[in-house]
Amino acid sequence: MKADIRKIAVFVEETHREMGQGVAPPTRKAAAVAVIANPFAGVYAENLDLLMQIGEELGGLLGQRCVAALGIAPGQAESYGKAAMVGEAGELEHAAAILHPRLGAPLRAAVERGAALVPSGKKMGGPGQPLDIPLGHKDAAFVRSHFDGMVVQLNDAPRAGEIMVAVAVTDSGRPLARVGGLTKDQITGTDGLR
Repeated sequence: MKADIRKIAVFVEETHREMGQGVAPPTRKAAAVAVIANPFAGVYAENLDLLMQIGEELGGLLGQRCVAALGIAPGQAESYGKAAMVGEAGELEHAAAILHPRLGAPLRAAVERGAALVPSGKKMGGPGQPLDIPLGHKDAAFVRSHFDGMVVQLNDAPRAGEIMVAVAVTDSGRPLARVGGLTKDQITGTDGLR
């Protein structure tokens, strides 16, 4: 593995009640976070291919950890997202190199299919700062009930020379979703939009 991983953390969030209403079955989200050494910390590099390769490794690894944490079959995953936070000795483009060119394909394999774009967020930050992971339906971007997010944070990451990389997967949409639009039973999944 090309990624120099210091730690991996996995979070599962279940919502059983919202605004005094029961949520049955509970909505569930999982996030898997890897804290890795930034091979380009403190230096400018034109070629960021190494980070792209690391993203490819982490897409599958973190996606599989999320599916396992939810205790579901890969095909039961409904939405996904990705995010990265670069420590102060790095640059925002390091997060982009991890998230965009190659992370998506292995994440899609981990959740079976994934016709829609994987929502993503990137930022610079330091230890203890929250990282927001945007979420959207894996097969149809216009399913409003699945426009959501998950927040993760680690008290000791990212350090200056690190990158915190996160993937989130759900087995449902938001609790009590009711803003209309395309519903998950109306998905055709042919273009990633509907």
